[in-house]
Amino acid sequence: MDDLDFSKPAKKPEPAKPAAPAQPATPAPAYNPAIARDFFATAGKEEQVAAGTKIFAENEKASRILLKRDKMYLLLEGQVGLTAKGKPVGSVKVGEIFGEMAAIAESARSATAVAHTDCRVLSVDDKQLNAGLQAKPEFALMLMSIMINRLRGMIARLLTTPQAADAAKETRVFDKSMISTLAKGLGEQNTVRYDRGKVIMVQGQAGAFMYVVQEGRVAITLRGTVVERVGPGGVFGEMALVDQGARTANANAETDCALLAINRQIFLNLVKADPTFGVSLLTAIAERVRNTAAGMQ
Repeated sequence: MDDLDFSKPAKKPEPAKPAAPAQPATPAPAYNPAIARDFFATAGKEEQVAAGTKIFAENEKASRILLKRDKMYLLLEGQVGLTAKGKPVGSVKVGEIFGEMAAIAESARSATAVAHTDCRVLSVDDKQLNAGLQAKPEFALMLMSIMINRLRGMIARLLTTPQAADAAKETRVFDKSMISTLAKGLGEQNTVRYDRGKVIMVQGQAGAFMYVVQEGRVAITLRGTVVERVGPGGVFGEMALVDQGARTANANAETDCALLAINRQIFLNLVKADPTFGVSLLTAIAERVRNTAAGMQ
């Protein structure tokens, strides 16, 4: 990451102030077929799937011991149906991707996918994902946007029944080595500091940065209730970075904090330089979606 040019960073964000919400930018579309096709054409492998074939099964999980890797797919031709607990939950249209959650988070499949007709797909496993993101980092933003749209809907429903404060867990995405590498590559000009108790971001305001906690701890709140605590290596604010929408929660410094501020262009540069950065963030968001969904059941 040392060879990246951050000599002209975006203007450093200033501490948020509890004021009237700014008008948010129009959110970018969650799914762009052209970006998906370009990525899969670069990184994926074409497969023919016969009608009636089970592409993957609910609760199925990859096994590195058996040399079996989870894959995500792009449907080029045909019809694919999705079922969960024996009931239809949706279908995949030509040009859409499916199976991405398990492939990113290396978790069990949440549904079964069956080819209803003869199909042609492009598949990408985790190894190909890393290689593809280096060439096409925009795909990482698009995947994040898909998952974040799901998460926004869940958060909207949770606003009426927020989690208890004592249930909020401290989250972490990056280890000490990655934090050190990020800090060195980004430089002091992309570091912002907040004293304990200071407001970092306010729900409803437009946002252009995501933050990686370098030091300290940040509390994420909804309607005055702490729903998440973000410690060193943790990430917050990524929703607004990806879809340019309004902040969905408040963030306050629980302790004195040092944060790495990352805008959209820096994010793309980081993924190009080190795809594991993008994969780590995608994994964290996928797990957040799964955990939020589980908490709503």
